[in-house]
Amino acid sequence: MLDIRQLHYFVTVAEEEHVGRAAERLHISQSPLSRQIAQLEDRLGLTLFERSQQRIRLTADGRTFLAETQAFLTHAKRLESMARRLGSGDDGGLCIGYLENAMHSGVLNGALRELLAERPSIHIALYNYSNTAQLEGLRQRSLDVGLICEPVSPDDPELVSYQVLSDPMLLALPVSHPLAKARKFTPQDLAAQKWIGVIHKESVRTHDNFIAACAQAGFAPSITLEVSEPLAALGLVAAGLGVTMVQKSLHQQGPEGVVLHDIPWLNYRASLWVAWHKVALRPLVTHFRELLQRSRMIVPIARAAKTKSAALV
Repeated sequence: MLDIRQLHYFVTVAEEEHVGRAAERLHISQSPLSRQIAQLEDRLGLTLFERSQQRIRLTADGRTFLAETQAFLTHAKRLESMARRLGSGDDGGLCIGYLENAMHSGVLNGALRELLAERPSIHIALYNYSNTAQLEGLRQRSLDVGLICEPVSPDDPELVSYQVLSDPMLLALPVSHPLAKARKFTPQDLAAQKWIGVIHKESVRTHDNFIAACAQAGFAPSITLEVSEPLAALGLVAAGLGVTMVQKSLHQQGPEGVVLHDIPWLNYRASLWVAWHKVALRPLVTHFRELLQRSRMIVPIARAAKTKSAALV
């Protein structure tokens, strides 16, 4: 069994790349610290550090072990915190990973509002993590629930997911654009525009889905600018630099000078899934997941087609 104290020592030495400075941080002498690191290497059968007279650096194996050790220690702290809350009569609190889309759409906000109305004293920690980081956190059990932009593979042995958002997209035009007051749009209208693409840092597939939806609708967007965040794209639209697609739930968050129109024949949506670990869910985790599933926002295509144009002024 690994010694958690030695793991703390290892992480500190790895961060400092100097045994003396690490010893000062840990408030121990340098020689005992060096012995502890050597004992850890012997136990593992690994060389964790390359040593020189001036400094020590992680080996390739050491870098891999460091990442896993940091995740393990994070989870250990969470377990300790959860145990203390359980001991005081709480049911352990929640650690939730999320993407910004979960906040923009109101999915996460709504479920949290309902949960806190039921249990006002519960402890909740929110982490704005990427898709990949959330999946890793769920596997390592440092997160209870994740809100991600792509579904978990049906073959995943540990994780499962459920769609909670399918948000219609609206065409954003500058208020001064010749088509700003148009009632209908054709594929040819959209093909003639300068497009601002939104390349989500969480998923390149989202951009690919947009291109595929445009192709299916009969046009290819001419993308002249690319940004990583939809509100930034709306700012560029307001400046007259092009047009973009933005999810309906953001229609009140854009700048002045932007007009929004529904394009019912363009089958492109912003999606969100809730993901969790299959094994040993606490009742609180199960309950919160059910709140998310109950408040899901899956708008049928037929309903989205009836959405009226709106202006941000």
